[in-house]
Amino acid sequence: MIYLGTTVSSTGPKQAIYENLAEVAQALGHAHRLELLEHLAQGVRTVEELSVRAHLTFANTSRHLQILRRARLVETERRGKNVLYRLAGESEVVALLKALGRVGERNVAEIGRVVTDYFQARDALEPVSRDDLVARLRDDLVTVLDVRPEDEFALGHLPGALNIPLAELERRLGELPKGREVVAYCRGPYCVLSFEAVAELRVRGYRVRRLEDGFPEWKAAGLPVESVA
Repeated sequence: MIYLGTTVSSTGPKQAIYENLAEVAQALGHAHRLELLEHLAQGVRTVEELSVRAHLTFANTSRHLQILRRARLVETERRGKNVLYRLAGESEVVALLKALGRVGERNVAEIGRVVTDYFQARDALEPVSRDDLVARLRDDLVTVLDVRPEDEFALGHLPGALNIPLAELERRLGELPKGREVVAYCRGPYCVLSFEAVAELRVRGYRVRRLEDGFPEWKAAGLPVESVA
């Protein structure tokens, strides 16, 4: 092919880039690996921790992580005897997963059906945007509810968030002020925890809405986060 007087062969720079991008796409091409990336978006984890979170065997988890590592989507860090995994280029990987979800919702009928039948059935109200929540937090207008497990909350959470894991919500309702709006969030846009929490709290008379996505997207946007030392 001739372009601006330069001959570009089929093995030229563009083809090399596309071949490497295809490797990244192939690494994303498994449901377990997408879920592992979602868990790593909450913070660093060992293989053992990830296998428990994703309900996979240790060997299967390790195999998927190696594929993600070869594609430079995750990286490792050794702390003592433990090897910890983290996202490589956290903001970019979170943005990539979010873009994948948007394309899927638009183009794949089955995804649209699940979104409608499960997620929207539990919460059809427009979620709260990050910008809107920033303003409400500044004016002290809402209680932010993190319904992820306690260890994920400890790794990082929204400023001032109250952590009540979904399994403990009914028992700990007294910790939520009844006359104040609640904004709930969890791991990301397809995390069921916040949808279930919103549905349960509305039945009990709370004014509650969801954050538009989750903790990883908030952090990737450069917004302030806190952690438990």
